[in-house]
Amino acid sequence: MQRVYDCAVDVELLAGFRQAKVAIGRGEAVVIPTDTVYGIAADAFSAKGVAALLQAKGRDRTSPPPVLIPKVETMSALATDLPLVANQLAAAFWPGALTMILKAQPSLDWDLGETRGTVALRIPDHKITLALLEDIGPLAVSSANLTGKPAAVNVQQAVTSFGQNVPVYLDGGASPKGEASTILDLTQVRDGEPIRVLRVGAIALDRIRSVIGDVELEV
Repeated sequence: MQRVYDCAVDVELLAGFRQAKVAIGRGEAVVIPTDTVYGIAADAFSAKGVAALLQAKGRDRTSPPPVLIPKVETMSALATDLPLVANQLAAAFWPGALTMILKAQPSLDWDLGETRGTVALRIPDHKITLALLEDIGPLAVSSANLTGKPAAVNVQQAVTSFGQNVPVYLDGGASPKGEASTILDLTQVRDGEPIRVLRVGAIALDRIRSVIGDVELEV
């Protein structure tokens, strides 16, 4: 049975936080607020949790979820062969609505699906989710909607999508941005290739160009 916790009420926030940790620890997926849209989250290092996330969304392993992290230092722990521009973009836009696809550390013991040796990372600008990340560690997170449907920008939309397939919903109110993150693929930058823009979202490309200088963007 699913339960929605109103995070504007202290006692509900504490209870919801606790139950979210329990569910994630059991390899289940939970719904959390972020600064962009609501997300469905699972332990990034739990194959069972990631599978539950993908199943709830109606996706298969060919659509691996991004990973939310609590701080910039975590990027170098999860990704390797980092180009300088990755650190520049992180300094400018994290926490915030930028997702960067990077080469994953080959030694990591996780299974996000068919990632082809990459990982998509972001630090969200949302205090509830950041607190959860600080406590639990990296979370695999995808937008809280069924595949092909609009992303949830409030908890009620997420409940409509998932119902009892997700046990815990953290209600953080309306999503501040209401728009998904901008996604950049930086995996080939060190080989002299441009940054590929996979999705234009809450951060405009003009803002990104103002940070990366003469590094080429391929839209």
